[in-house]
This record gives sequence, C-alpha cells and structure tokens, in this order.
Amino acid sequence: MKKDICSLDFGELAEEIAGIGEPSFRSRQIFEWLHVKLADSFDEMTNLSKKLRERLDSEYEIPVLRTADHQISKVDPTEKFLFELADGNMIESVLMRYSYGNSVCISSQAGCRMGCRFCASTIGGLERNLAPSEMLRQIYQIQKMTGERVSNVVIMGTGEPLDNYDNFVKFIRMLSDEHGLHISQRNITASTCGIVPNMRRLAGEGFQITLALSLHASSQEKRSSLMPVANRYSLDEVLKACDDYFTQTGRRITFEYSLIAGVNDRPEDTAGLTAILRGRNCHLNLIPVNPVRERDYTRPDRKKAEEFKIKLEKNGINVTIRRERGSDIDGACGQLRRRHVTAK
Repeated sequence: MKKDICSLDFGELAEEIAGIGEPSFRSRQIFEWLHVKLADSFDEMTNLSKKLRERLDSEYEIPVLRTADHQISKVDPTEKFLFELADGNMIESVLMRYSYGNSVCISSQAGCRMGCRFCASTIGGLERNLAPSEMLRQIYQIQKMTGERVSNVVIMGTGEPLDNYDNFVKFIRMLSDEHGLHISQRNITASTCGIVPNMRRLAGEGFQITLALSLHASSQEKRSSLMPVANRYSLDEVLKACDDYFTQTGRRITFEYSLIAGVNDRPEDTAGLTAILRGRNCHLNLIPVNPVRERDYTRPDRKKAEEFKIKLEKNGINVTIRRERGSDIDGACGQLRRRHVTAK
C-alpha cells in the first residue's frame, strides 16, 4: 500500500527521502512541490530526475480531491465546494472573501458523531477522520481553482476537530510551517463543541490559534438538550477548560451561539449568558440558526436577534451577530453534503 506523502511533515519527509538514498535538498524540493506549488502528481516535479519521480510514484501517493459540486453566491463573494475523497466520501469547504483577505472554512471529518440537534453535519453520523493531507488539500484545491491566496483558515466545517486530535494537530503544524503555505497561527481558528481533555491537550501544544467553543446555551440543562456532548462534559468543566486555555496561550476564547427561535433567545438566556461570560476575556458570536430540513428549529427574526445582542452589550458582553454569507447557496454547514448523500 502506498504511503500518503502529503501527510508527512517536513521532518518526516526528510527522513523518508534520506532513507531511499537521496540528498537532503531533494526533500525540500518535494515538500515545496507538494505544499507551495500544490502539485497533484509526481510528473509535475520537473526538477527531479525521471527515475526519482517513477520511484516516488511507485511508493507514495498524493491524495487528490475531486470537485463534486461548486456553488458561487450571487449576493456576496462566497463560494462553496463539495469534494469527493478517494474512497467516495464527501466533504465540504467554503471560501469567503473579505477586505482583509480570503478565508477558507474546511472540514476535519467525513460526517460527525457529536449529534448536535440543529446541525446537518451530524445527520448520518461519522464516516471517518480526515488525514492531514485531506484537510490541507481542501485549501490547496481552492487556491488552485480560484488562483487566489488564502490567508485565514477556520476549521468549522463538517466534523469535530478535537475528535480527530492527532491529525488535526499535525495539520496545524504543517499549515503554519515556514516551508509550506506558512499561514500564521493567529489567522487559524478551530471550533470545538467541548471535548475537555483534548481542549487541555491543545492548550499545551504551544499554538497561537484561536479556539472557538460551541456554547449554544447558558445552562447545563438546555445545553444538554441541544448537544449530547454536554452530558459527558458539563458546562462548568468546559468553561474551566476555556479559562485555562486563555491562561496558557493568551488567546481569548470565542463563544459560538446559534440563536434558535423560542429555544435559547429568551430573557433568561441573556441573563444566563451575562452571568457566565461577564468578566471573562472573550467574544460572543451570535449565529441565527440555519434551518435544516430534518429539524424543526427556526431562526429569530432580525429585530429579535438585534434586541438579544443589545441586551447583552448593555450587560457588558463583547458580542456580534455573525454576518450571513452565501445565503443563496447551501451555506449552512453540512447541507450541501447532506443533499448529495440523500440524492445518492
């Protein structure tokens, strides 16, 4: 079975290439072809000998993502991609253009087993974890298709990155490696629903990424009804892990809060959020929930969402309502993949 050469970090690739008797500069050339020039085949590596290219092709593989669907929004500069992996699994990625640069949202798993009630990604459960190469090549494929540089990456697509911990951590190291795309860790955000042991592990990795916690409720009871993971890790445990992450890294936490009409947008919810967030160095991101066909949750109207935000601001909470992007395409996480899976 061929080795996945794109999942080898710079040091591992150097060892592999030395092991087949090639000089060390060859590993630098190959790494550059894979992670800077974004080659899809060894034949593209024209500064390598034909013999070496043939040997690499016989022992290693470059995972290639096939574009199964590509949607371009007509209302804002957003594009959504559905990629098919070598085994037929589907994953989603989104490109969002902003004044400060291009941001790509990628998936970390094919499917998800977290079971959050309002999310399309988790319907059907987890198929498998993604390799570091499969996370990286979502970004590479988008750069190649658009001809534009990506400067910001968010791991908020399908899957729970901390449920794929080792591959996720390796992906972060490779994405920010000076020999590769060299994207600043301060421009990388990862979202978790609150797997406490791995939040603590991540705090010790020495990264400068932003951690976003999917909060979605201000009480243990309500959070448990929306997110099964809350039955395993209590709200108090999760908030303590967030505090420790900030203490160890100096990076403030972002709290993600999907606003669901009649569920978590009531006066007691603003009071509860104020109680747990006031005094914490954090940012609260309100996200009017995207309706999912298999669920009966709806978003509050814009006026109600603004009122919710204003009450929190008056209580001293640093809060914004996430600007909706790609509203005319399958913008919500998991929807495009779900539609294709259902059609199949």
